[in-house]
Amino acid sequence: MAKWTPTHEAPEPLEGPVVATITGGTVLWFVLFLVQLPFYGWFDDRGLTWWPWTCLAGGGLGLIGIWYVRRRDAAIKRSREGAGRP
Repeated sequence: MAKWTPTHEAPEPLEGPVVATITGGTVLWFVLFLVQLPFYGWFDDRGLTWWPWTCLAGGGLGLIGIWYVRRRDAAIKRSREGAGRP
């Protein structure tokens, strides 16, 4: 069996509103955490206390993600300005 080799170059990655997407997801994780807090006893009775804590962890990781993508976007803009591209 022959090794597969691509016959064309890979397309450029799609760029979109990355910061807005990550921020929206982070807000959603925190909202889900806050919505589940009043029902903590219900989750505890059923052994599902990991649900609200998962949402809190998702929100915390989302904050790291926001920091990362903002720095990434700033670095891309600096790179384009340095290269003289729009």
